[in-house]
Amino acid sequence: MKNLIQDFTKHLGHSIDIGSKVKFKNTEANIVNICISGLGGSGIGGSIVSDLVLSSCSKPIILNKGYHLPGFVSDHTLVIISSYSGNTEETLEALSIAEQRGAQIACITSGGKLKEIAIQKGYNYIEIPGGYPPRAAFGYSSLQSLFILNQYNLIHDDFVAQLHNTVKLLDAQKKEIQDEAELIAKSLLNTIPVIYTEEKFAGVAVRFRQQINENSKMLCWHHVVPEMNHNELVGWAGSPKNVFVVWLRSNLEYYRNAKRLEINQSIIKDRGQNSIEIWAKGENIIEQSYYFIHLCDWVSYYLAELKEIDATEVSVINKLKTALAKI
Repeated sequence: MKNLIQDFTKHLGHSIDIGSKVKFKNTEANIVNICISGLGGSGIGGSIVSDLVLSSCSKPIILNKGYHLPGFVSDHTLVIISSYSGNTEETLEALSIAEQRGAQIACITSGGKLKEIAIQKGYNYIEIPGGYPPRAAFGYSSLQSLFILNQYNLIHDDFVAQLHNTVKLLDAQKKEIQDEAELIAKSLLNTIPVIYTEEKFAGVAVRFRQQINENSKMLCWHHVVPEMNHNELVGWAGSPKNVFVVWLRSNLEYYRNAKRLEINQSIIKDRGQNSIEIWAKGENIIEQSYYFIHLCDWVSYYLAELKEIDATEVSVINKLKTALAKI
């Protein structure tokens, strides 16, 4: 896992090259909405991308992380099917439903049944390198959703320059990112991490939680401002003492949310809880989001090291898949 995280910017650079060479066919359909379908390491890219293009994409994006698709999916829906292995059973079933509805279909995969179906039925698809744990292929799978949206003329191509700048930023900050991540990991050891951030970084918070779950083998939760101010904030009145709050902060925060986060910190601190702030670096939401993701991936790895466990191992998920295969 260490080598995979170290290679993140190489993955991003290679992924930009892959996406830039894509030439889709039949992209002139009247798209009125978008559904990105995928789970786990294959699905988190859709969560991140939906945040990145929230203010630039003129069509609504819905995420699907199960067997079924929303009722609105029709021949005017672009359904992006993302399965790194190409064999994710929930995603393949969602693909079947998209086909029945006559949806516009584009696929992201490294192979498997999904690639076979895409070739057989002539669907637009992007093939990314295989052989990685799906969560470690994030640099490949997440970027391709952006290129697909661009191919269907749903977003402009200015994101490409921002991605190139992201690679430069992460490479320039390499040592600082790892040093900070190691310190954060030491703070989170033997705690239940709680991740809070502004809503525009909701997908980033999900990614951080998932990496702590899978790499660090720890329970964790997250929430976003302002929604958590209407419910979860009250729950801190009875909070356990072994939680540690991580605040993901950005200079892009809406000013009222920035103030909310400051007030929240004060309230939670008064409850005696430990916390730490992590500030994003970068000039825009793409650079800052991928900065957060890379930093937090390192945190999850260093936590695994401190716990002396294998960050790559996910045997319990394989056990579940084996049991489901018998049904």
